[in-house]
Amino acid sequence: MKATVGTCELCGRQDVKRTIHHLVPKEEGGVLEPTSFLCIPCHKQIHALYTNQEIALRLTTVESLQQDPKLQSFIKWIRKQHSSTIPKTTKSNAKRQKGK
Repeated sequence: MKATVGTCELCGRQDVKRTIHHLVPKEEGGVLEPTSFLCIPCHKQIHALYTNQEIALRLTTVESLQQDPKLQSFIKWIRKQHSSTIPKTTKSNAKRQKGK
């Protein structure tokens, strides 16, 4: 996955390295579905918090991601960080339990 530099469509930070996020995960049939350009921290946070099934069922637009309560506090925090900031990301407890 090649990173480009630009504005993250989720948090709005500028001059960040971005990756392509499939709004419907490829594993859930989203290969040809719309994508968005997200900074690495936002992209990692989404996949740390939610399973691909959860993303495919209810988080298929940038707007739905921005309005999700679990992501709102992260977005508020990451917007204040320098564009080179890439925090350590860990899976949420809920996602860990589902993976068992």
